Amino acid sequence: DPQEIELATANKRKLRRFIVIDEVVDKLYGSKVRAYFRENNVQHKILSLPTTEETKSMDLVLNILQEVQSFSLDRRTEPIIAIGGGVCLDIAGLAASLYRRRTPYIRVPTTLLSYVDASVGAKNGVNFLQCKNKLGGYTPPVASFLDRSFIQSIPRRHISNGLGEILKMALMKHKGLFDLLKNHGKYLLDTKFQSCNDFAHHGDAALQTTRIAIETMLEELAPNLWEDDLDRLVDFGHLISPELEMRVLPSLMHGEAVNVDMAFMTYVAHARGLLDSEEKEQILQCMRGLELPVWHSGCSWTLIQRALRERLKHGGGQTRMPLPIGLGMADIFNDTSEETLERAYELWVKD
Repeated sequence: DPQEIELATANKRKLRRFIVIDEVVDKLYGSKVRAYFRENNVQHKILSLPTTEETKSMDLVLNILQEVQSFSLDRRTEPIIAIGGGVCLDIAGLAASLYRRRTPYIRVPTTLLSYVDASVGAKNGVNFLQCKNKLGGYTPPVASFLDRSFIQSIPRRHISNGLGEILKMALMKHKGLFDLLKNHGKYLLDTKFQSCNDFAHHGDAALQTTRIAIETMLEELAPNLWEDDLDRLVDFGHLISPELEMRVLPSLMHGEAVNVDMAFMTYVAHARGLLDSEEKEQILQCMRGLELPVWHSGCSWTLIQRALRERLKHGGGQTRMPLPIGLGMADIFNDTSEETLERAYELWVKD
């Protein structure tokens, strides 16, 4: 903000920033981040941490808070900056929300998944007692800065992982986004979501895909930021996946676990007569084209039953199950019988 810089300069007050950065991102971009703050004459502290699902705990949050306290942060004028994937943004966001009850923070996502998912919304949290995001809160960032050039340095599997969350929004809300993924999925994987001019027939598929994914996510989240309404289309792929992801760590990444869940729910929708055979196959073919898993041996019938019981507990006694009712259309159902679920599961495993 030019006015803030002018004010700070006029008062001779040195700008100060506390930055939490994922250690892998630090190795790749840390020197540029440090150079940026030096060149802008900003006093800064950079805390580099291993931010993975296995380390996503209150211990790491307390580690951040100890460093923040040592830095003597002014919670009104000195936001914490988080640079990394979704886990890093979640941990730093929770730390910021706890420090003096609410310290502002800024999200800078560096993976495709965090670019289209964690960058949007108010939630932050950590894992607890082997349960995903069991501790957390709702504190939106003051800003999210999106830069797709970060994505070019992440492995292909991480691109595919992010495509799982993008596909979620396509199946729930946007047939055009589904068509983009179906027609340009391999191109997006190959180019790592960088805007390229040498393939004119693809257009700017990377920009279109990320923009639509974020816009559709915002449409769903903004009116219901604190989840007062538990009927949420964005929960598609998140009924079974939290249990599965934590059970099989680290063999499945978040977007991959979400896609396994979505694949099963596609069979559930088909078993209910909401999708015809051709639509079901189109969805599964798109998933495979995005190099996402459509099944995992850890997703047993017992695990599914346990996950749905948890869902009932946290859904006010209802499953609130988002299901596709066509390509790019969805609704929420509370009346899927166990017989239908079991029939869908048997067909899924057989296929």
